[in-house]
Amino acid sequence: MTIHRIRVVLDDLRETLRDWQSRFGSGRAIAAPQIGAPVRVVYVEMEKPWALINPEILDIGTEDFRVWDDCFSFPNLLVRVERAYRVRVRYQDVKSIWHEEELEGDRAELIQHEIDHLDGVLAVDRPYGLDPFCLREEWNRIHAHVGRYGPPEPRTESFAATAPGL
Repeated sequence: MTIHRIRVVLDDLRETLRDWQSRFGSGRAIAAPQIGAPVRVVYVEMEKPWALINPEILDIGTEDFRVWDDCFSFPNLLVRVERAYRVRVRYQDVKSIWHEEELEGDRAELIQHEIDHLDGVLAVDRPYGLDPFCLREEWNRIHAHVGRYGPPEPRTESFAATAPGL
């Protein structure tokens, strides 16, 4: 994909995210598939605007945490999911230069969420625990006082496959 096309997608992502923020007062990032663009591009607005092209998670830390995840795709629903507390992500910027970033906490969760979108996975595909779905109004009444993020906890199972005979 050409730089010009990437910039067009990024402009659309930025406008869509800002429109959402102005109407609903929430939203930190958006992935290209959410606007119908079949490319691996994510646009984030937290401390500063951040474009990630072809992002991939290279490594995850040894701790997970539980998150009440929300999404533009289902605005009135929160889903309890489990995410890695720390990740190392690799991506290209708009000049096609590769970068690596170490992220933790809410930033790590957000990037995992957006990369899931690029892979066709939604939070509703990753429910964790008993009663993992909550309407926003119900969540505000029952869970808001605790917050969206649980504490990091050591991972209890390994995601590495062992080779037979080793």
